[in-house]
Amino acid sequence: MPAEVFLDTNILVYAYDVDAGEKRAIALGLVERGWLDRGSSAVSVQVLQELYVNLLRKGRTHDEAAVILEDLSLWPVVENTLPMLRTALEVKERWQTSLWDALIIAAAREAGATILISEDLNHGQDYGGVRIQNPFLSADS
Repeated sequence: MPAEVFLDTNILVYAYDVDAGEKRAIALGLVERGWLDRGSSAVSVQVLQELYVNLLRKGRTHDEAAVILEDLSLWPVVENTLPMLRTALEVKERWQTSLWDALIIAAAREAGATILISEDLNHGQDYGGVRIQNPFLSADS
């Protein structure tokens, strides 16, 4: 069964950042939904790698970050593969994104998600069946 949504790194960073205010509350709600409806939310190895680096930057220890990653690895996790890289290269060229964003979009597709929850991409943009949703738009207003 495909995941409904794919969470970008920034959502998870906010969820684990005690200083993120309203964005943390919104992100925690999205993560909680992922736990309550197991299999509905996916991430990728890239997202977990980026999350680890950001957790360390924000003062978490290696052990704390490793536990968080281990927990999230119970969700559907999209592996980095050569076919996914090829898809990402096509996405990058078609929509003129960065390679890193294209890899996230390709991973969301691979997970079967139709919604990619991200602060970093254009809200409402459809990337070949994956639509971007920025949950913080009302928090920023």
